[in-house]
Amino acid sequence: MFLTRKLTHSAALGAVSLWISGCNPVKTVSAPACPTIPYATQLITSATFTMGATRTYPEEAERVGRVGNYDIDAHEVTNAQFAAFIDATGYITTAEKPQVGFDVEGAAVFMPPNADNPNWWRFVPGATWHQPEGPGSSIKGQGTYPVVQVSYEDALAYAAWSKRDLPTEAEWEYAAGAGAASQYVWGDERTPSGKEMANTWQGTFPLENTQNDGFDLRAPVGCFPANTHGLYDMIGNVWEWTKSDTPSSSAAPTYVIKGGSYLCAENYCARYRSAARQFQEADLPTNHIGFRTVSRQDPDDTRK
Repeated sequence: MFLTRKLTHSAALGAVSLWISGCNPVKTVSAPACPTIPYATQLITSATFTMGATRTYPEEAERVGRVGNYDIDAHEVTNAQFAAFIDATGYITTAEKPQVGFDVEGAAVFMPPNADNPNWWRFVPGATWHQPEGPGSSIKGQGTYPVVQVSYEDALAYAAWSKRDLPTEAEWEYAAGAGAASQYVWGDERTPSGKEMANTWQGTFPLENTQNDGFDLRAPVGCFPANTHGLYDMIGNVWEWTKSDTPSSSAAPTYVIKGGSYLCAENYCARYRSAARQFQEADLPTNHIGFRTVSRQDPDDTRK
């Protein structure tokens, strides 16, 4: 399980502690200028390919993947795009409703551990897509940043409104990998010639983020080079929901998330690869998971 609830309330915090077995910000810095990437989709043609990898985590075991013809968003769904959906529909997200086990509105937010609280993830009342780190935070001026604090249901609702869908894991991985046989989409070196190729964590996680990539939290979409399919931020920035479910002992359905995030580091997680996969409870939004959408030539073609 990637991130789960521990349903025992803390008398001191009046909230539920959260445990993590995957990846995760520190302080806010001024972000470097990034190009404005207009909304676009890229066509991916049908293929049979090898999913997974043999030199990393057990859940990534190699297997056959198949995809039909589809197009996929060139970048993650942004705050501005999600705001348009909210304005048009009046939709209320999962985080804006009382949460199971917490009984108040809110969501999971990563906070660096300290002597008083060693937990990395904490439930923050009032954390939502428009204040992703909780009350006092804001997305003002961040229309081109990826939306976060969205549950699987929220992502699926946006996709349906836009007459699109969420990608399957195979669709996501094939689009991200872009035919690369190397360790990373861009080659076998994580930082070729010392250049950061994605928004990840640099330094010793979770205590120090040197921010060599210029960001400590999320980055605007398109700040890093696109892959050969013309897709931005398939690796790093935020994990992305897929439509592929996975067996789980959790009470809530669990889905595969892909791509790693700005919280993945070399010393912990290292899942900034197309083959990487983790599993997330559908109803637990966090400040490092977003999504993008697809449209299939055959709407019924959702091959694994």
